[in-house]
Amino acid sequence: MKVLVTGVNGQLGHDLMNELAKRKIECIGSDITPQYNGIKDRSAAERSPYVQLDITDREAVFAAMEQLRPTVVMHCAAWTAVDAAEDEENREKVYAVNVKGTDNIAGACKLYNARMLYLSTDYVFNGEGTTPWDPDCKDFAPLNYYGQTKLEGEKAVCSRLERYFIVRIAWVFGLNGKNFIKTMLRLSQNHDEISVVDDQIGTPTYTYDLAVLLVDMILSDKYGFYHATNEGGYISWADFAEAIMKESGSATVIKRVSTEEYGLSKAKRPFNSRLDKSKLVKNGFTPLPDWRDALYRYLFELNDQDLKY
Repeated sequence: MKVLVTGVNGQLGHDLMNELAKRKIECIGSDITPQYNGIKDRSAAERSPYVQLDITDREAVFAAMEQLRPTVVMHCAAWTAVDAAEDEENREKVYAVNVKGTDNIAGACKLYNARMLYLSTDYVFNGEGTTPWDPDCKDFAPLNYYGQTKLEGEKAVCSRLERYFIVRIAWVFGLNGKNFIKTMLRLSQNHDEISVVDDQIGTPTYTYDLAVLLVDMILSDKYGFYHATNEGGYISWADFAEAIMKESGSATVIKRVSTEEYGLSKAKRPFNSRLDKSKLVKNGFTPLPDWRDALYRYLFELNDQDLKY
């Protein structure tokens, strides 16, 4: 097996490369920059082959696939700046990356007979109600442009391939990049109180844990749609923030506010980000650990590596 991972400079891509290397699976990383932007200590990714690749360049994608001939492509590369995606001047780029780029990867996978794993988001749904979203639900109604482009990416994969995994995730955090936990820790250094919304409900996803599951997936033939976040029940962003403060030993108080009270965001966020993950167990996959355990391990890693927030 040979695996190509796109977007390896992101949180998930980097952890995927490390997990593949740990299992001695041949892997190649790609991103738009000429070299890895790695982090200390988790360096297996940096020791693996790397190719600079702009996924929006169709000819470059097909040339890379012809040269590398991976058996699986794990497609993590994406525009993920949700609010910036709402700006009119960014929309062409967002579409090029999330839709055309994904279609390029899927088309090349079809031509060179490679399987594909595509990372998507709960933002493809309308975020209403309280019922967890089933992975095979087709009631799509994205609330923002980012969600719309990720949905179009899903459709591109489905229309071109038969052997694919589409995995929707939410509230992602990892060592190699920005995330909610790092933001809370940074703000807690000079704020006695932080306002956090308490009416958006979901579950966090630790990329280190997710990477283990995704590698398990590509070693199987259990294709289809999945949802994957850490276990431990559904919580609000305010619940998560309070847990971060408690686990990190911070005295900063979390002020619970509604989304309307908080304001500010350009992109509309879903209130219901609950994802039904029961299909994982039904198909023989091991669910991700409890989010509280993930948070504990993550903070330990942050401190151990002395990473800046």
